[in-house]
Amino acid sequence: MRRAFLIVLAVAVVLLGCGFLGLGLFPPHPQAHEVQQVLPNDRFGTH
Repeated sequence: MRRAFLIVLAVAVVLLGCGFLGLGLFPPHPQAHEVQQVLPNDRFGTH
């Protein structure tokens, strides 16, 4: 029972390591888009 648990745990660690390695070697491309924000004019008023 303990041996099976350790095997499953080892396989899970190896799969997670491969996943992180794959993300490190081939990272996803970020979504590039312009950020446009309208600022209210009262912030630029004189005191």
